[in-house]
Amino acid sequence: MTAVSVPGTSAPPRLEPLRRFARGFAAQPGGVTGLAVLAVVTALALAAPLFIHPADLNVVDATGPSLAPPSAKYWLGTDQPGRSVLLLVIWGARSSLAIGVIATACTIVIGSAIGLLAGHFGGIAGRVLMAVTDWFIALPALPLAIALAAVLGQGDTSITIAIAVTSWTATARIVRAQTLAVEARPFVERAHALGAGHRQVMLRQVLPNVAPLILVSSTLTVASAILTETTLAFLGLGNPTDVSWGAMINQAVGQGAVTRGAWWYLLPPGVAILIVVLGFTLTGRAIEAVLNPRSGAQS
Repeated sequence: MTAVSVPGTSAPPRLEPLRRFARGFAAQPGGVTGLAVLAVVTALALAAPLFIHPADLNVVDATGPSLAPPSAKYWLGTDQPGRSVLLLVIWGARSSLAIGVIATACTIVIGSAIGLLAGHFGGIAGRVLMAVTDWFIALPALPLAIALAAVLGQGDTSITIAIAVTSWTATARIVRAQTLAVEARPFVERAHALGAGHRQVMLRQVLPNVAPLILVSSTLTVASAILTETTLAFLGLGNPTDVSWGAMINQAVGQGAVTRGAWWYLLPPGVAILIVVLGFTLTGRAIEAVLNPRSGAQS
């Protein structure tokens, strides 16, 4: 007598890998903590326009005392014009997170495309692509990003381009190595034997198997992109009218927060950067441990 399956008692085949991943990720305390931190910061950044008025960020309209220490009214004190440091930190998350995520997306697209092409085609094309990659690796990333941002001019767009141009090399090498491993598997050889073209093999056979590695790389790359954005904004290469964590540190140093002992102006944006970078790092390491348990055990 055959068993009768009751509808709804088993997960659809397509959802089962996602459920396994969710269960594995939930078993990583560091990853859950990092994801919770990122969720809170992202929610505050998205909701900032609902409770922060543009006048609160305008130097001309500032009404608070200059460089006042933390108090009941100003929880993190004020800057030199009299603006709330807490509101500046919350609003600055919008710019820093946006540039970090967009630059990471550009980085992943460039690095993944070059890695896939170099690993799939090999030969002269692969050697040329990897030679270009090695050339970019040999160049110091931060000075190159500073030079590019300076040439392109002040603004968020120039910073995003500078980060993307100088940060794709690690992704390209990782994706190329994984592509070579996937290309050696029997199912790829069968696809070639059945007449599959290069595009079909790369997009339908190789890319799905490389995607988990790309996900881990992108999560960890965001943290590096935010640090680079902060550095470039601190050097004055960002949008001068925009509020970001790097620009806040730049203004704090320029307005004498260090010499006047106004730690409440200098410390909060630095702590915010540290928290967000740590959140992305913990999340990325947890994803890596779930997708590659052997790597997580070794680390």
